[in-house]
Amino acid sequence: MKSKVAHIYLYVSDLKISYDFYRELLTYLDYRETVNKDWGFAFVNNGTSVWFERAKEGYVKQGYHRKRIGLNHLAFRVESKADVDHFVEEFLKAKKVPTLYSSPKAFPEYEEGYYAVFFEDPDRLKIEVCYYP
Repeated sequence: MKSKVAHIYLYVSDLKISYDFYRELLTYLDYRETVNKDWGFAFVNNGTSVWFERAKEGYVKQGYHRKRIGLNHLAFRVESKADVDHFVEEFLKAKKVPTLYSSPKAFPEYEEGYYAVFFEDPDRLKIEVCYYP
C-alpha cells in the first residue's frame, strides 16, 4: 500500500504571529493558503497540508520544546543546494531569522550530499529546509 503524509496539524501560542510567519514561509515554499478562519489556518502543496490552531490556554504556558516526546522538527525538501542558499539569502537573512547549528551546511552524517539550514518559528519549533540527492 502506497501512502504519503496527508497533513500535519500544529498548535501555536499566538495565531496572528504564527500566521504572519507561516504565510510568508509557506508561500515562499510554494504552498497555497486553503483555510483562514478565526480558529486557525492551513496551507497545501502537492496534496500535503499544514494546519495551525491556537493552543488552549493551559497548554500555552508549558511552551514547546523539541526534546520532549512529540514532534522534533518540520523539514521541507527543495530541489537543489542552491535553493537552500537562495532561501537563506532571500528569506531568512531578509527577515533577520537566525539559523541554528552554523547552517546552512552539509550534513554528511545524515546522507551523502545532504545540505540544510535549520531555524525556529515564533514558538521555537525547529524548521529545516534541505536538499539531498
